[in-house]
Amino acid sequence: MSCDFLAQALPGVQKLSPYVPGKPVDELARELGLDPQRIVKLASNENPLGPSPKATEAIRAELAELTRYPDGNGFELKQKIASRCGVNIDQIALGNGSNDILELVARAYLAPGLNAVFSEHAFAVYPLVTQAIGAEGRAVPAVNWGHDLDAMLKAIDEHTRIVFLANPNNPTGTWFGPRALAAFLKAVPENVLVVLDEAYIEYAEGDELPDGLSYLADHPNLMVSRTFSKAYGLASLRVGYAISSVQIADVLNRVRQPFNVNSLALVAACVAMDDADYLAKSRQVNDEGMAQFEQSFQQLGLSWIPSKGNFIAVDLGQPAAPVYQALLQEGVIVRPVAGYGMPTFLRVSIGTKEENSRFLEALAKVLARG
Repeated sequence: MSCDFLAQALPGVQKLSPYVPGKPVDELARELGLDPQRIVKLASNENPLGPSPKATEAIRAELAELTRYPDGNGFELKQKIASRCGVNIDQIALGNGSNDILELVARAYLAPGLNAVFSEHAFAVYPLVTQAIGAEGRAVPAVNWGHDLDAMLKAIDEHTRIVFLANPNNPTGTWFGPRALAAFLKAVPENVLVVLDEAYIEYAEGDELPDGLSYLADHPNLMVSRTFSKAYGLASLRVGYAISSVQIADVLNRVRQPFNVNSLALVAACVAMDDADYLAKSRQVNDEGMAQFEQSFQQLGLSWIPSKGNFIAVDLGQPAAPVYQALLQEGVIVRPVAGYGMPTFLRVSIGTKEENSRFLEALAKVLARG
């Protein structure tokens, strides 16, 4: 009899289910015989504008160097981030997307017998990376779909090494303000690493959300994680970064794989960071799309969770899975979130005005059929 390699895996790994991404356009086209040009995908919180033309041009210029390994230290991008964020270059660690950063943190600080604390309905990668290491994941019940920071503090014990916070949170879009974050950071034990996931921070303006970077000087146990996948429109290139104390960054760089960020991602991210017009347009399209969705949901008699991300979770008031399947038949891909404990919700990314309208028309049609 052949060996059971699932049984050979760590107990935490055995309990995991593979992460299920948003359904690709080509896959749906093959399954249903649809024209891929007519399919609207609003499932993966992608930037509907496409990449910055300046980033695209930088990628073209780099193509001739594809035979070379990338700069393993990512010096130019780190320098750009350091200048923009007002930190030192040795406070930065780069990742193959911010997901890579989350895994690096877990690998460096978790082990069997230790635990990580995160919120109910929080990003699926937090429990995934925690369980994969063999550590315990502690999901704290949410309040109004958002983080209950006081309860999360109470969940911390002597075996806690990491607290994952997402602001705003995916898939709910909920957020907490500066006072709440400041109080939490003041109360959390100094030996517990607070990972503040700010994947959607660029969609906020003014003082809507606290800027995690402004808390770093007073809290050496804080690490801020960000990405170029969302507002900067570089999801397929997979580039993210962490900013923390020099010591934490050094630890992450010790466990980071060599060349974990490719050359095209490095040059594109450098250029994208300087494209203020693109970022402003991304915010504008997102704000307009959010308003379009909220107005239409109200007209349809649906409730939703207010969001500060580039997506919105809408409550259908019924099991969402059949509606999701019916929308696929209409050539519209959104995201069911039953796996997050939200079986009546769909998470919908903000697209262009035309894409949003396609979804809303299809949704109204499906709901009218009952």
